[in-house]
Amino acid sequence: MLKTGIYAPEAEAKDQTGQLHRLSDYRGRWVILYFYPRDNTPGCTKEACAFRDKYPKFQELETVVLGVSKDSVVSHEKFAQEFSLPFILLSDDDHKIVKDYGAGGLFSRISYLIDPSGRIAKVYDDVDPLEHAAEVLRDLADFQAKT
Repeated sequence: MLKTGIYAPEAEAKDQTGQLHRLSDYRGRWVILYFYPRDNTPGCTKEACAFRDKYPKFQELETVVLGVSKDSVVSHEKFAQEFSLPFILLSDDDHKIVKDYGAGGLFSRISYLIDPSGRIAKVYDDVDPLEHAAEVLRDLADFQAKT
């Protein structure tokens, strides 16, 4: 797992529509990079839906939500459509991002809050799928109030 204060490693992957994204594309904005084990599993669905339900607040705070799993672009597309997920799901089918971020465990739920300069502001280890989105929003509000 990575530590706070360091620059987040570059991440590059296709989303649920096949569009390529690079973490560096979002420099200048807050980013929540959340790793989840699999599409359409109970915990992962709860977590994704919690981010969906709070997505307008993330937009209000000018924060990009990036979900990452090892599932394929096609799997992400179905998952996003079935649950009306408005944010980006990255397909890390070669496991490079998962490895770079230390999120490779079978049931690993690790997230990184990345500040506009590209540094890791907070690490979330072993998150609660139902509460994680709200926790991130509280932290974002605190960080943004300080700047």
